[in-house]
Amino acid sequence: MVSLVQAHYINQGIWENKRLSVNVVDESWLAKADKMGTVSGNKVDKSEEFAWTMGENGAPLIGEAKVSIECEVDGNYELEHFDHFICKILATYADEAVLNEKGKIDYHTFKPVLFEFPTYEYFVTGEKVGDCGKMS
Repeated sequence: MVSLVQAHYINQGIWENKRLSVNVVDESWLAKADKMGTVSGNKVDKSEEFAWTMGENGAPLIGEAKVSIECEVDGNYELEHFDHFICKILATYADEAVLNEKGKIDYHTFKPVLFEFPTYEYFVTGEKVGDCGKMS
């Protein structure tokens, strides 16, 4: 699920194309991503701010993202000025630099940045806190 304020410009494109991408931010391009999050697409054309390509399923993929997920919108749950797009993952793309020897994303190497909305702070992930099935 991807939740966006309905007034955002991007929602119109998602409704028209029924496609979206989740381009996972890490520290290497956080400053540019932050800038784009503070500029309205209703007022500024942001399409040239990042080098991008069209994914095989029709969603834009940002070149600087080491991990991108191409999605198809399967439904929407509207709530208090938000669109909560219910999505089906169509493809996942990952830079070889963030993959382990088994071809899986290595979160010891790739450390996504999370945005915490109420405080407007960013946090880097990556610290291991346990193993599945061994927490009790």
